[in-house]
Amino acid sequence: LGLGYANLGALLMILGIPYASDRGRAICGALTAIMHMNAYATSAEIASRLGTFTYFDQNRENMLRVVRNHRRAAYNNAAGEFEGLTIAPMGIDPEYCPEYLLKAAREEADRALQMGEQYGYRNAQVTVLAPTGTIGLVMDCDTTGIEPDFALVKFKKLAGGGYFKIINQSVPPALQRLGYDEAQVRDIIQYCVGSGSLANAPHINHESLKAKGFSDEVLQRLDQATRSAFDLSFIFNKFTLGEDLLRNQLGFGDEIDSFDFNLLEALGFTREQITEANDFVCGTMTIEGAPHLQSEHYAVFDCANRCGKYGKRYLSWEAHIRMMAAAQPFLSGAISKTINLPAHATVEDVKAAYWLSWQLMNKAVALYRDGSKLSQPLNIQIDEDDSEESTEEATETTTAAVINAGPEATASQHQAVEQVVYRYLAKRRRLPDRRAGYTQKASVGGHKVYLRTGEYEDGHLGEIFLDMHKEGAAFRSLMNSFAIAISLGLQYGVPLEEFVDAFVFTRFEPNGMVQGNPHIKMSTSIIDYVFRELAITYLGRNDLAQVQPEDLRADAISKGEEAESQPRRPLSRSASLGGSLSAIEEELRGVSTDSEDNSAEHPSTERLSWMPDMPAGGGNLETSPATITLNRQLQSAEVARMQGYEGDPCPECGQLTLVRNGSCLKCQSCGATTGCS
Repeated sequence: LGLGYANLGALLMILGIPYASDRGRAICGALTAIMHMNAYATSAEIASRLGTFTYFDQNRENMLRVVRNHRRAAYNNAAGEFEGLTIAPMGIDPEYCPEYLLKAAREEADRALQMGEQYGYRNAQVTVLAPTGTIGLVMDCDTTGIEPDFALVKFKKLAGGGYFKIINQSVPPALQRLGYDEAQVRDIIQYCVGSGSLANAPHINHESLKAKGFSDEVLQRLDQATRSAFDLSFIFNKFTLGEDLLRNQLGFGDEIDSFDFNLLEALGFTREQITEANDFVCGTMTIEGAPHLQSEHYAVFDCANRCGKYGKRYLSWEAHIRMMAAAQPFLSGAISKTINLPAHATVEDVKAAYWLSWQLMNKAVALYRDGSKLSQPLNIQIDEDDSEESTEEATETTTAAVINAGPEATASQHQAVEQVVYRYLAKRRRLPDRRAGYTQKASVGGHKVYLRTGEYEDGHLGEIFLDMHKEGAAFRSLMNSFAIAISLGLQYGVPLEEFVDAFVFTRFEPNGMVQGNPHIKMSTSIIDYVFRELAITYLGRNDLAQVQPEDLRADAISKGEEAESQPRRPLSRSASLGGSLSAIEEELRGVSTDSEDNSAEHPSTERLSWMPDMPAGGGNLETSPATITLNRQLQSAEVARMQGYEGDPCPECGQLTLVRNGSCLKCQSCGATTGCS
């Protein structure tokens, strides 16, 4: 049996009790003890009718010793009174625990031991604290398992598309419990989430924008967009306002097509004015500095991470570990929970965390240091004050700064931005008349798709063909034209990675189940499927596969003598990266390959640090200027991280709404987890 609970962090916040407090830990211990000891009492009651679990009689004394120790923790006995333990667990402190909870916990502990001594137990183990990712979403929990909240402001997906920004539903009742009146609560919430409208905003409002040529219709469109926006710069652009307004009425030119173009600055607003208006309209996403809120109440709203760009407070790793220790004496199993460490955490901090966990008798601990993943930049937010020269310098030193970053790292190193430098071809690189490649047949949503590729001599992708001959002339012609456009882009040096970032997760019919592809089982469209396949084959982007290559290995699931008896034969080397996919699959089924054949020798896109002799797509580079572009995926990740998410796509639905949950990640959109239940 594995009973557990969720929403502890939200409960403490609603009660106005800080997560990192003795009172919060005492309540956690009492609630866990009530659940745990009641489960054992019920198990003993079942055993009185159906009998005990197998081998209970052989383990009777040890089983009762464990239950007696559980009871001693409920009574907060001294360290020397526990049986067979060299380190005492954290008991329920009667000084901080509400009397009614303490009484209930001790009564259940007495009942569990008394009935167990009389009847035995039907279950050897009864409780464990899991991440509760999926069921927590269905139950509308603010927090999962024993976790605190990860952010105060949430972005909820709407059924009709788009997002809606709301405050954590635990915040208003927590403020009311702390004694704030309705008007004060409203002001505090608006400080966090913003007004959601340009009306009455400082500097940038309806009146100032009308004076600059904005019509009522455009202002209404802007107000609609501000409801879910987290920064004004993301709505003041040609996509929201339209090119006609910007070009014909406001007099802007081609500069509006640049991602670096700041319309508000171009309209004459200063950065200080933009920041002040942005905080009013979009909110600060933190409760720190809110009007009326007393500083002694900040701890009630502390989260696992810093909230918003102004937030400074967050729960220390010690607070996580001590909360786990409060629950652990009343659990049969362990606790799935993440101990969040800041990016500047040192090796000594990690050692101290494990040492404290051992001292407090935690059975398991999972640490996560912010920025420790290879694919996660140390900081992907660019300071607007950075000049082009400083950006170039940061590009050259990013790798070294990340590798060498430690407690002595400077602030500028911690603000380094992962950037990708490409050199684009000024001349088309044509494919040879006889070229290698591969054909992949698959069915997407019941529609057959044939993907054919053409490659250069070095194995780089140079063209694609799409054939859906039964889908009608119009759709077939459209797909053929799309394939030609992509092929021309590849031959002119546009990196395949750029196409992948642009087209993966596009959604239209047909979509759904994918058959015939060993790695991809679901896609949101034909285009999504095509670029997932190309990314896996030519870029090694296994993060876009639903079935990982290692899952196809013969030793991934033991097959006994049958798997061991499969013949092994050498595999000839192929110049085709695409064709080598079948070779990889043969190797995954137990066929060895030439150790010298490594597709990493021919990366599809080179990441450069201002090295003019290393092209991204090959060809003549003498006349092509160097261009710095932020990877679109990093831009999407930046948006997600500003919303409080991890910045990675969900493996099930593709949304960038993953949050850390236990030792895994949980999607806030669909409830899927990356390995935990």
